[in-house]
Amino acid sequence: MSASVTVRVPAKVNVQLAVGAARPDGFHDLANVFLAVGLYDEVTATPADTLRITADGRGADQIPLDRTNLAARAAELLAARHGIAPDVHLHLAKDIPVAGGMAGGSADAAGALLACDTLWSTHASRDELLDICAELGSDVPFSLVGGAALGQGRGELLTPLTVGGTFHWVFAVADGGLSTPAVYREFDRLTRGTEVPAPEASPAILAALKSGDAGALADALTNDLQAAAVSLRPSLTATLDAGTEAGALAALVSGSGPTTAFLVKDQEAAQRVAAALTASGTCRAVRTAVAPAPGATVL
Repeated sequence: MSASVTVRVPAKVNVQLAVGAARPDGFHDLANVFLAVGLYDEVTATPADTLRITADGRGADQIPLDRTNLAARAAELLAARHGIAPDVHLHLAKDIPVAGGMAGGSADAAGALLACDTLWSTHASRDELLDICAELGSDVPFSLVGGAALGQGRGELLTPLTVGGTFHWVFAVADGGLSTPAVYREFDRLTRGTEVPAPEASPAILAALKSGDAGALADALTNDLQAAAVSLRPSLTATLDAGTEAGALAALVSGSGPTTAFLVKDQEAAQRVAAALTASGTCRAVRTAVAPAPGATVL
C-alpha cells in the first residue's frame, strides 16, 4: 500500500443548464453541458486507523469534517463494495469556491474516490467508479471525467463532448453560499402553473464548443436556474452587470450559484474584467481560469 496518494480535481461551469419540471422523486431532468475549468482542489488519501477528514485552503472552514462530507461518503461506498474498512485520512486542499455552484464538494468526492481506489489497490473499473459517483450526486461523475460533457437524467448520465479551443473565464465569488435544493425549490415556485419544456442540449452550444468559438458560445450560454438564484440573492444582478460593463462576452450564474461566471475573449480581457469586478465591490473574490481542464488525476 502506498504511503499516500494525491488526486487533483477541477471545478466546473455549466455552459448550458436546461431544467425540466420536478419528477415524482423530487429530482429534475436536466440537459447539463459541463465544462471543467482550471481551478482545482487536491485530495490526499493516507492510511489511518479510522476514517477522518481534514481540510485547509480557501473556504475550508465552511465544509463539514465528519461523515456527511461527500469525500467521506465516497471512501465508505468504495470500501463497502470491496469488503474492506474505510480506514483512511482524507485531506482536502481547497481552492474551488465553497457552496459556489462550481461543484467543489462533488470534486472532492471524485478525488477521494480515485485516491482511495489507488491507495487501496481496489482496481475498480471506470464504470464502477462512475456508478459510485452517480450514487454520490449528480455532478460527481463529471468531476471524475472532466473536459466537457453533456449530462442528462439528473446530470449523471454523461456523453463526452469535443472542445476545439481554449475558453477564458472570470469567476466572481459571492459572500456566503446558496443551497442547491433551495434554488431548485425557487425554480419550481417561479415556474408553477407554466409548462416547463423537456430539457434538450443546445445545438448552438455544442457547435460553439466543438469549434472553439468564444463569441458563438457567449451568444448561446443559458442557465434555467439563474432566475431562481437571482430571486434568492438579488445582489447577484449588480455583479453580473459589473462584469458585462467591463467587457465580458457573456455573464451568467454558475450552476445554482452564487458564483457568477464571465466568458471573455482572451487572457488580457480576463485580467481587465477581473480588475473591474474587484473594484466594483459586488463580490468577495475574483478568480480567472481557462477551460477545458482534465478530470480527476493522480499526481
